[in-house]
Amino acid sequence: MNVQMERLNRGLAAACTSEGIFVSWRLLGHEVTGTQEHGLAGADFYLYRDGKKIAEISDSTNYLDKSGTRDSVYSVSAVIDGTEQEQCAGVRPWENDYIEVPLKKPADGVTPAGQSYTYSANDMSVGDVDGDGEYEYIVKWDPSNSKDVSHAGYTGNVYMDCYKLDGTLLYRIDLGVNIRAGAHYTQFLVYDFDGDGRAELMFKTAPGTRVIRYKDGVPVSEEYITLLPEDAEAGVSHEDDYRMSSTDYYEHVVEMFMGWHAHEEVVSGRWPATLEECFGLTPTYAYPLSREDAVRLADHFMDVYAPQRSERNKLRSFEGFILKGPEYLSVFRGETGEELATIRYKPGRHDDGLMWGDYAWNRIEPGNRVDRFLAGVAYLDGRKPYALFARGYYTRAAIAAYSWDGQELKEHWYTDSGWVTMNNPFRDTLHMQNGRNEPYGGLAKQGAHSLSTADVDGDGCQEIVYGSATVDHDGSILYSSGGILPEGSAAPGRYAKLGHGDALHVARIDPDRDGLQIYMVHEAGVHGPYGYTLRDAATGEVLYGAFAAEDVGRGMIGKVEPGVPGLQTWCSESHLAHEPSRGLRSAKGEQLDEKAPGTNMSIKWAADMTTQIIGGIFDEPVVIEDWKRGRLLTAEGTRSNNGTKGNPCLVADLFGDWREELVVRTADSTAFRIYMSTEVTDRKLYTLMHDPQYRTGVAWQNVVYNQPCYTSFYMGTDMDWSKVPVPSRLKQE
Repeated sequence: MNVQMERLNRGLAAACTSEGIFVSWRLLGHEVTGTQEHGLAGADFYLYRDGKKIAEISDSTNYLDKSGTRDSVYSVSAVIDGTEQEQCAGVRPWENDYIEVPLKKPADGVTPAGQSYTYSANDMSVGDVDGDGEYEYIVKWDPSNSKDVSHAGYTGNVYMDCYKLDGTLLYRIDLGVNIRAGAHYTQFLVYDFDGDGRAELMFKTAPGTRVIRYKDGVPVSEEYITLLPEDAEAGVSHEDDYRMSSTDYYEHVVEMFMGWHAHEEVVSGRWPATLEECFGLTPTYAYPLSREDAVRLADHFMDVYAPQRSERNKLRSFEGFILKGPEYLSVFRGETGEELATIRYKPGRHDDGLMWGDYAWNRIEPGNRVDRFLAGVAYLDGRKPYALFARGYYTRAAIAAYSWDGQELKEHWYTDSGWVTMNNPFRDTLHMQNGRNEPYGGLAKQGAHSLSTADVDGDGCQEIVYGSATVDHDGSILYSSGGILPEGSAAPGRYAKLGHGDALHVARIDPDRDGLQIYMVHEAGVHGPYGYTLRDAATGEVLYGAFAAEDVGRGMIGKVEPGVPGLQTWCSESHLAHEPSRGLRSAKGEQLDEKAPGTNMSIKWAADMTTQIIGGIFDEPVVIEDWKRGRLLTAEGTRSNNGTKGNPCLVADLFGDWREELVVRTADSTAFRIYMSTEVTDRKLYTLMHDPQYRTGVAWQNVVYNQPCYTSFYMGTDMDWSKVPVPSRLKQE
């Protein structure tokens, strides 16, 4: 079965160094025929400078030309079965170890509340939108008032730009006022879904979303997306603004209370028949509630009940959320931004979060759990890529899988845990584990702030690792992981799901074991069996882990100890119950060090296939640190994204050899830079972008709390090259 992958060019890049000109290029997946001592065998290469052959290279895909200059022009040709192939296009060296691409920054804005905001470049992705074998760069612009989904307040619009490597802006998509700005809202996919050699874009849209096309840096056309016919007939327009003011929200609560008697959960008997019972009040009012009585109860809810639950419940100032109005999923042509299809986003929000549990905890957060979105790409049939769009993970969780054939966005399957039953939406005490949709109920409460796609069961098709549960390629639940609560927990001896977590990694961590493993941190604290786990990806079995009394917020894996077999794991363990559980651990679970590297983002940067860690938060420059060698790069004049998360715009194998490039914005967001490692390596490996697990990982890297992507095979200093899959069946569309 052929796997549809990108037709990439040689990816040749060169950079000036203190020792000469470093030159690097791609080995393509279909060029591999076997293995050799330090890597893969297949194509060899001739390297040319200014038209003259200067080297014949068979053991790597990089070279240090000590005689080259910044005015030299390099090209490379593959030699296959002794026959030289056509030379690639020539390139001149970068002046530094990075290339800088100019950006067109959106204009500042002002919210309906009169607050001004500015823009910064944020998450990025890549795709070959025009079929020339070179990546284009999709940039998400976030306003300075971008919000976590649990925080109230207006935000500016979100923009999506498409740039060529020379800085040409092809188009900008303005998502409009009805898409809120923040890490949890806009998960965007860039991929060639239909196999025509050109990538598409997919993401959630709404009335007001429009495409602005550019030529020579100037906007030349503007077009809104298509409203669904039933919405247009109902009077929906692109001028509609569904953002709620505090007055709007108050009125929303009054209307919700007036309709309490007819709510589906009240009618079914699952919820109290009166709001007085919900709030612990003496029965007073007749139902259906009159507006006057609903106002009294709304005042009590906002001014008495909610503040008693938490001093952070300031519902009178609740504003800026979008809790009503149409929600769409749109496909755009990657080269032009042209809208190709728009359908209803599935599942819809249903309500403002009441049934999602947003009112059930001490911290009342309307619009929070209901607006948690994830997205990804998976080869569900082992052949072609499918788009995944999801909603929810703290309670109900649902995923829709779609195929795109160039004409139609077709639902492939839909998996929904169903609602998690509560006995009181304003103070639930049931704490049910599963959703009500029997075949899929185990998916509830298990999601993370990201997902991963990988063939975990070895059937040739990719599954979706949805945090602590895994969905099989056909949409069924492969497993949902849990454990027995230990001493020190809220209920020792009782079974509980592993639950939600902020960091998730799926890789071949222990090369001595069959298949893949999952390393994840969990935030259930005393209500969960573990603070972190290493699990078997095929079965969900916990291989090792430790209980934590509070949220373990970060976790990472990588090859940071070259002499220790396998990858290492570590997390932010300040709340772990037992001191020996802290620090750096081996793939077998052995403690290696009481200290550990950082946890924001990793990168495959070094020549020896160790893992490096990316650092730098807020106003610090982005840096690359090595656990043994210290700092390898300080990217002066650049900044990371998302405050304490410290994410770069993107980490991916964008050109050159198998190592990853670092993509970061400049401090003023007038440009982004792509940094390339110039350390000569003797390891020969095909571009990571021709490994389906890695390539789909690049596609979902921008989702919520950005996580690194990993190959389907074990990758580290102690690689067994004979176990690296040779993508002989790779189909380059």
